[in-house]
Amino acid sequence: MFFVVMIIILIILLFAIFYNLVNIQRIKLFNKIDNKTLKWIISCIPFAILYLVFNSVNFVSIVLHLFLILLLFNLINFVFKNKLSKSTISIAAISFCFIYMLVGAYNAYHIRQTNYNIETSKDLKMDSLKIIQLSDAHVGTTFDGDGLKEHLKKISKLDSDIVVITGDFIDDDTSKEDIIKSCNALSLLKPKYGVYFIYGNHDKGYYSDKEILLKEYLEKNNVKILEDEVELINDNIYLIGREDRRYSRKTISDLTKDLDKSKYMIVLNHQPNDYKNESEDGVDLVLSGHTHGGQFFPLGYVGILLKQNDNWYGLKKINNTSFIVNSGLSSWAIDFKTGTFSEYVVIDVTNKGNNYE
Repeated sequence: MFFVVMIIILIILLFAIFYNLVNIQRIKLFNKIDNKTLKWIISCIPFAILYLVFNSVNFVSIVLHLFLILLLFNLINFVFKNKLSKSTISIAAISFCFIYMLVGAYNAYHIRQTNYNIETSKDLKMDSLKIIQLSDAHVGTTFDGDGLKEHLKKISKLDSDIVVITGDFIDDDTSKEDIIKSCNALSLLKPKYGVYFIYGNHDKGYYSDKEILLKEYLEKNNVKILEDEVELINDNIYLIGREDRRYSRKTISDLTKDLDKSKYMIVLNHQPNDYKNESEDGVDLVLSGHTHGGQFFPLGYVGILLKQNDNWYGLKKINNTSFIVNSGLSSWAIDFKTGTFSEYVVIDVTNKGNNYE
């Protein structure tokens, strides 16, 4: 099945490249070139440069974005009875794509703070619980270990009760040096009740040596790893860390069956895909990542249609359970976020009806 999917993707990519080249050759400048072979060679030069500058995944992203934008502009021009010349449409589409990808690069490299306020009727025994959620750092894509340290210096200035890391801290290509630097950088964070970590689909299973190194240095920096485990915080808050869905894991009901459900229950689940069971089980807050906020429009919708995810970004409430999907500090191998932006999340859970000095 994987082989078939790869063949289909390759066919789409080759067609996209061909379509892009044909549209580039519609620019008036090419009218002055009589030799067809020379036309093709010259039109290929920008793509050759892109391939040399970017990695293969970014190259494919740019090619497919240009293909879809050219297709859209040509379709709009057709609907309006070709009022604009083919040359004008090609130039307009290429210019739009260039600006669009620049914005995507900005969104990927500039990390924002996103705030959520959630109320609970459960007694927190404090005015509010402040949670910082970090997710999908994929160290080595838009920043290395030193870059992560600079981001964490800023985040460390925020007072918080808990910091949670909801998976994909490292990536396929993260070097061992960057794993060590990134884990050491986490020591900058000083939340009142500690830093907690769950594995994502890129953190283990691909490379046992890096997985061992990651675990070793997380623990050296006082980061608590939760693998289908429950941690009781301040005697009134449960933190439930779920194993990633790629692996054999306990059901949410197995994890909560012996818990006092009058206490506030927070679930860390890397992939946002078990909403029905989590809401029916009565947990209060579920924090996820994985989707990168959709990354490219309309991938978020595709994930929902294929039933891979129950949501791709933001806050969603089902019954008494609040679900938050974090778009991530970075992304897998790609330097662009055209459908979202990079972020860390700050959540203030406030206790309705109780005031504590």
